[in-house]
Amino acid sequence: MTADSATEPEVRNIETGSNPTRYARGWHCIGLADSFRDGKPHQLKIFGTDLVVWADTAGKLNVLDAFCRHMGGNLAKGEIKGDDIACPFHDWRWGGKGRCTAIPYARRVPPLAKTRSWISLERNGLCFVWNDPQGNPPPPEITIPEIEGWGTGEWSDWTYTSFLVEGSNCREIVDNVVDMAHFFYVHYQMPEFFKNVFEGHIASQHMRSSGRDDIQTGVQLDMPDAETVSDASYYGPSFMLDTVYTIAGGNKVETKLINCHYPVTQDSFVLQFGTTVKRMEGVADAEADAMATMFTEGVETQFKQDIEIWKHKSRIENPLLTEEDGPVYQLRRWYQQFYVDVEDVTEDMTKRFEFEVDTTRARQNWAVEVKENLARTTVEQ
Repeated sequence: MTADSATEPEVRNIETGSNPTRYARGWHCIGLADSFRDGKPHQLKIFGTDLVVWADTAGKLNVLDAFCRHMGGNLAKGEIKGDDIACPFHDWRWGGKGRCTAIPYARRVPPLAKTRSWISLERNGLCFVWNDPQGNPPPPEITIPEIEGWGTGEWSDWTYTSFLVEGSNCREIVDNVVDMAHFFYVHYQMPEFFKNVFEGHIASQHMRSSGRDDIQTGVQLDMPDAETVSDASYYGPSFMLDTVYTIAGGNKVETKLINCHYPVTQDSFVLQFGTTVKRMEGVADAEADAMATMFTEGVETQFKQDIEIWKHKSRIENPLLTEEDGPVYQLRRWYQQFYVDVEDVTEDMTKRFEFEVDTTRARQNWAVEVKENLARTTVEQ
């Protein structure tokens, strides 16, 4: 060993850790409520199991374990009969509370004929399912906020998209809450202000950004001068509601963006996102709906950029960070509260924490980089 090598730092190795063995406690959005009101049962692969979702005659959504407790028939392949879901195997009827209500060929229903009923919530046109490995009901303070004016015609209809992401754990999505720099390198945004606040079951990201030109290709984007004001909060482990103001050309458009997911297995999840635009005076409904569609398409592009990163990255328990990378470890400590029993939630998981990233140096260097790349591209052309 030389004198120089003796003073060299030890090589940093990645600790990959392992995915959790349980699914997060909290409300999980499973999609647009009306998509389950088509008179058919819907099978949902979630939390490592299968559920069935259907609407009764009053339109109320019910969620049960998918497989009949009689002989294992798949209720999602059955038929809705009145308020009940009927098994396709032997026509056992199951009500929304999980009890077998009738067996047409039998003299009586066995007293033990009960299956698992899942607690659900309908809010802002969305359907949520509550998961708790301990079997506890949701505390009243742990809920999904209502969008003021929703359902009154003040907002456009949801433009909604979902797709399955395989080979990745849900935590990869949540890590983005504190990741200021990836917005520039992956999503072609120029963050100018970036702050996180964690408290209780809520983790928030406050960002102000502008559009930028593509430093990879030198292509100038359509709205490089647009300003975006984003105030996003996770309400629990899997549902983010983001209020976004886009300011360009003297216009200010308010959008509600949903970024949510539910786990299928520990290494796959369904990613969902949707947008609704607040209707402005003088703007026709069709135009507002078109703006929501355009915004959702832009969000889809960004999420596909994220997925491409997730597909090829390593799980990492010990990320090597700079100050500008944000409070990754603090966020993960907050996130851990949803993976332990309620009695094991500690104060450091829920106490208020704030961190603002100083974006000054990043913005200066990024502006130079963009300018140089555009100049080089112009010369090459």
